Amino acid sequence: MATAVAERSGVAGSLKDFSARIRGFYVDVRGEMKKVTSPGWKEVRSTTVVVLVSVAIFGLFFYVVDLIFSHVVDVFFTRLSR
Repeated sequence: MATAVAERSGVAGSLKDFSARIRGFYVDVRGEMKKVTSPGWKEVRSTTVVVLVSVAIFGLFFYVVDLIFSHVVDVFFTRLSR
């Protein structure tokens, strides 16, 4: 028992543990990648439309907010400089 603990506590033991963990990681990755599926054309098209519409709406929103803030700042500095 003491010799097994002494072997594992050395550099060789830690390298074996590290290589076993790396090997296990790659086995898990390969297993998970077998579960991955690619989306169909219909799903890609619908999510692309959702993204484009969302970007347009947020762009318009931030444009309006920027116009309002820039007007407020202009009015503030104009009245401040009098």
